[in-house]
Amino acid sequence: MSSDGPRLGEAARSVWGKTDRKGTSPVGWLPLWRHLADSADVAGRLWDDWLSPAVRRLVADELPGGDTDGRTLAVWLAGVHDIGKATPAFAIQAPALAERMRERGLGYRSGQINADRRLAPHATAGHHVLADWLQRQGWEDPHPYAVVVGGHHGVPPTDEQLRDVRMRPYLCGDAAWEEVQRELLTWMTERSAAGDRLAQWRDAPLSQPAQAALTGLVIVADWIASNEDFFPYVLDSADADRLRVGWELLDLPLPWLPAAPPDGVDGLFAARFDLPAGATPRPAQRTVAELAAAMPAPGMMIVEAAMGEGKTEAALAAVEILARRTNASGCYLALPTRATSDAMFGRMLSWLRRLPDAQIGRGDREVRLAHGKAALNPEYDQLRFTSLPSGIAEDAGGTDIGVHAWLAGRKRTMLSSFVVGTIDQLLFAALRGKHLALRHLGLAGKVVVIDEAHAYDVFMGRFLDRALQWLGGYGVPVVVLSATLPAHRRAQLMEAYDRGRLGPPPPLTWRDRGKPRTDPYAALRTDLRYPLVTVSSEQRGATATTCADSGRGVEVRLRRLDDDVPVLAELLREQLSGGGCALVVRNTVARVQETAAALRAMLGPDIPVSVTHSRFMAVDRAAKDRWLRETFGPPGSANRPQRHIVVASQVAEQSLDIDFDLLVTDLAPVDLVLQRIGRLHRHPRADRPARLATATCWLTGADWNEEPPQPVPGSRRVYQTATLLRSAAVLLPHLDGAPLRLPADIAPLTQAAYGDTPVGPAAWQPTMAEAEARRQDEQAAKEQKANAFLLAEPGETSLIGWLTGGVGDADDRTAQGHVRDTDAESLEVLLLVRTSEGLVVPPWIDGGGALVPTGSAPGWPLQRLIARCTLPLPRMMTDPEAIDDVIAELEGRIDLRAWQDSPWLSGELVLDVDGDGRADVAGFSLHYDPDEGLRVARAA
Repeated sequence: MSSDGPRLGEAARSVWGKTDRKGTSPVGWLPLWRHLADSADVAGRLWDDWLSPAVRRLVADELPGGDTDGRTLAVWLAGVHDIGKATPAFAIQAPALAERMRERGLGYRSGQINADRRLAPHATAGHHVLADWLQRQGWEDPHPYAVVVGGHHGVPPTDEQLRDVRMRPYLCGDAAWEEVQRELLTWMTERSAAGDRLAQWRDAPLSQPAQAALTGLVIVADWIASNEDFFPYVLDSADADRLRVGWELLDLPLPWLPAAPPDGVDGLFAARFDLPAGATPRPAQRTVAELAAAMPAPGMMIVEAAMGEGKTEAALAAVEILARRTNASGCYLALPTRATSDAMFGRMLSWLRRLPDAQIGRGDREVRLAHGKAALNPEYDQLRFTSLPSGIAEDAGGTDIGVHAWLAGRKRTMLSSFVVGTIDQLLFAALRGKHLALRHLGLAGKVVVIDEAHAYDVFMGRFLDRALQWLGGYGVPVVVLSATLPAHRRAQLMEAYDRGRLGPPPPLTWRDRGKPRTDPYAALRTDLRYPLVTVSSEQRGATATTCADSGRGVEVRLRRLDDDVPVLAELLREQLSGGGCALVVRNTVARVQETAAALRAMLGPDIPVSVTHSRFMAVDRAAKDRWLRETFGPPGSANRPQRHIVVASQVAEQSLDIDFDLLVTDLAPVDLVLQRIGRLHRHPRADRPARLATATCWLTGADWNEEPPQPVPGSRRVYQTATLLRSAAVLLPHLDGAPLRLPADIAPLTQAAYGDTPVGPAAWQPTMAEAEARRQDEQAAKEQKANAFLLAEPGETSLIGWLTGGVGDADDRTAQGHVRDTDAESLEVLLLVRTSEGLVVPPWIDGGGALVPTGSAPGWPLQRLIARCTLPLPRMMTDPEAIDDVIAELEGRIDLRAWQDSPWLSGELVLDVDGDGRADVAGFSLHYDPDEGLRVARAA
């Protein structure tokens, strides 16, 4: 095409597509044909040079012409995506440009259009125009294709919205407008070489996963082509030159093409991980790698093995193997919390530095840390500005590792190749929200790893199961990791994935009536072997393989302890008399703080007491996590103190490689008790004190004199009473009795606690039955609540109405409130200290003490420093009865209107404390201490 433009009539060439918001263009606007051509050309480059081969295959497999058809379709859809702008409803938004179009025969009645134009947004109008054009060419059902156009602004239209457009034809224009629409569609169809393919596609309806992937691709192409830095508002260059310059400026990385792994499991682990001298992969790791190479692909693998068995390394090995088998070009590692995500990010970087590409010189390998405070992670923050060199020699195809600026933008979380983040980012894939197709596009080309699968409750489980259905529909390999997964949950996860991979089970016919239906997952619900690796079968169901343990088994004495702090203090004084490090885990932050304060008073300065929990400022919490890993990690991590007590909340039980000599824990669900025990004698230590040479866990947080034992009130607020009582029942034989044998007892205890068979003494049964009835009612209510915004299962119809009734254009913080079960909203504030000179950054952190302006936006480095001071408020301040008053008072304390243009600080609330860390807010007394965290009490 020449720089003068395509061979279109004057009216078609007059249709505007973009206006210059920056005011830097001498033209002031961009014709629609130019933007459509840019978008089509970008889509072609995205297909060729950026899109995961797995996604290309997903689309290509549904078309008669395979990959060639897939590329042509992607280019064509991107090239017609804005056809809805060739309508009066859109054109009238720029009166001067619309008048120019009117002069060329494209007339309309301004009053009529202005009254109803909101009923025809250009994406919905474009869906209607394209569907009508295809129907005129003999298409019976064009909507699986047209909905890509209809959904390119993030939400596909509903049937009602399309009907509103059909009933008001004046919004799309009269015969002159229809002629221009046909002319533009015909031109782009010829330009993209789709003309002779339309008749073939007519009988190839796209599945919903293919529609969503194509929608995501068109959105990406549109966003790139709309970026004036890449595609300026000028018309004096040829198409090829315009694309070349824009694509070079964008500089997207090429997809990872996994190289053939080293021969043998031993060679693979030696090449990818820092194994001790002479060490070989553990049995579970070997089994995972061997099954990843042999299992049906795509498919799902569930790995159940004890804490400290190297499940993470096994999963990364499986990622490499499965990616090569399925053409995936990256991975998503989903963790329970920000802290565990941060810890995993460093491990992923170490693995990536050793990971070769199948082709030398393929450019940078881009990474993303996906949670709300990712910029506070120093490793990630550094990679946003400086690439990490590969650990592979250049002649072996080494590449740099970094964060790509454009891919790191808002709503593009999953588009990077290698992503670590919280489980929420995966659960959002099952939440009806705007631009969901972008998240699906990113996931569709990856291998997904779900760590700590036992940690997600019934509410989150509904979203996880639906996300697995869609991953199965996309053909995404999934690896699930857990040390303590209930058998029924194992079966549910596999069944959910299979529903997406294979579709719902066929309905019963009249011949089947009266016959028992075979349950292909029945064996999974009763298999108590451990360690266990379960993989998908070719058809529904799965194959489970056990393996030897690594010989790292340990016997743990389990002892009950009265819930009395003086008793606890005396126990710790005695047990640590010869030295040692003890971990005390409480189920609530309040109990953590109360216990730590009491222990300090009773034990004095001879035994230091530290705390860690979730109610710290982000920067202090990150420092706490690093200190934990460095101080109590594997042998050689740092200078381990001679005596120390850490009092922690649940943050200590998940994905942290920490090792203590003694454990005291509140009664909790049995899988979590076992996870906490996984921090006890985790590593062999030659210097472990003789008195603590036998691993011992003391179980407290309950009145053991009652029948059944009564958990403390705080634990009953966090966990269901029925679950706590079943935990106590299955642990009862080991309390002051036979030691726990780990890993041998993990599966029997977990399955018994979460099974249906009564457990515990007869005297406990009436209370347990009553608690179980309440649990079932609560579970049904949670499932119903989750359904409110849950995405429908993948199907064969079009995506019309796909996101109806969703959460809208929610940011991650708002969306998180929909995938986690809580009656209270989450609320974070920025903690600043008030001095005589004004507000300052907390002086105890690096860079602290800096004066913070409120009448103007702080400078960029200071903004980032302030953003590190986020602090979550406790539930008592965010429940429905309190939160409005809390927000109103915080908003009224400091005028922050000058901050609203800051990407770091806009919309944030500031909690200003005095020099002692104290403040009163809406009837609450607050005290923040960098060592103890936030304490909150109702004001007297």
